[in-house]
Amino acid sequence: MPRKSARKRVLVLRAGSPSTNNLIRSLRAGDPSCVIVGCHHDGFELKKSLADRNFLVRASPRRELARALHQIVELERIDIVIPNSEPDVAIVSDLRKALGCRTFVPGKSVLERCRDKYALTTFLRERGLPVPETYPVLSTRDIPRVFRRLPPASRLWCRIRRGSGSVGAIPVETPAQVRGWIHYWEQMRGIPRGSFTLSEFLPGRDLTVQCLLRGGVPLMSKTHEKLSYHVLAGVPSGVSSTASLAKIIHEPHALRVSIEAIRALDRDASGVFFVDLKENPYGEPRITEINAGRFANVPTIHDAYGGDNMVHMYVRAAFGEAIETVDARAHEGDYVLRSLDMSPVVLRGAELFDEIRDLR
Repeated sequence: MPRKSARKRVLVLRAGSPSTNNLIRSLRAGDPSCVIVGCHHDGFELKKSLADRNFLVRASPRRELARALHQIVELERIDIVIPNSEPDVAIVSDLRKALGCRTFVPGKSVLERCRDKYALTTFLRERGLPVPETYPVLSTRDIPRVFRRLPPASRLWCRIRRGSGSVGAIPVETPAQVRGWIHYWEQMRGIPRGSFTLSEFLPGRDLTVQCLLRGGVPLMSKTHEKLSYHVLAGVPSGVSSTASLAKIIHEPHALRVSIEAIRALDRDASGVFFVDLKENPYGEPRITEINAGRFANVPTIHDAYGGDNMVHMYVRAAFGEAIETVDARAHEGDYVLRSLDMSPVVLRGAELFDEIRDLR
């Protein structure tokens, strides 16, 4: 049975990574009394960890990592384990009944469906949810046929069915460009044949909706628009999953379809999900992917600067505490800024030009 303690004792995975350090800052902002333990398989990353105590573990084989997690839970009397990457969410989901502490992650079927972006798109379309028209490229011989199936357009979007960080994604205009792109990734990067899709190109706003649910009931959400991207130079897609500048916004339609999509995956969904959406030329959002069981960076950074803290609420929800739902319009207009070699910054809209002399 999970332990009960006055001070919550939390184990976070991938400690020292930027995303997990952001999560730790938010945990401390929400509950300064909590004890945070970190682990990572990379000693250099772990050295940057903000956790109170840290453990170096093996990355593989998987059973070795599982054994290490069990050991840390016992040694440190851990109350809850929080994964913060796609592979770690899958591991913790598999081990949820054996860890001896709380977890708050989706089940295996939900994670598998979200992992394959084409399978997810097909699943959502069959349920009437807005997604981009998308087709698999099983062989380079299929490329001209897929071009003919998609609506006429100057650009299409080519990407890999699995993975994160916009890896392998690129806008294309001709079958020859697609063929060359796929050949490169298959031959130079070892991507298996049949891993790519082609879909309609969505030129509008780039939105992310992060939702916290318990038993299918939404508890809190934060929506942001990516205004510029981190480490963009040299990225052929022109975009990244990591925003260097983002704005907290309120988009009721995007929020509604995001929650509907999560409930379509599991009507009793519990945990955190973030849904990526892109707008078509008419300003209509289309769901491009769902990341289940882990936090997006922008809302996690926003949590640490006061106000409604979703990371803290996540822990409270996992402990079964009574929680009042939060108005999704809270903090609309705040900006989140990130850059290499600087701490993340959150600015209220009215503070944007504080101590700046405008000579425009």
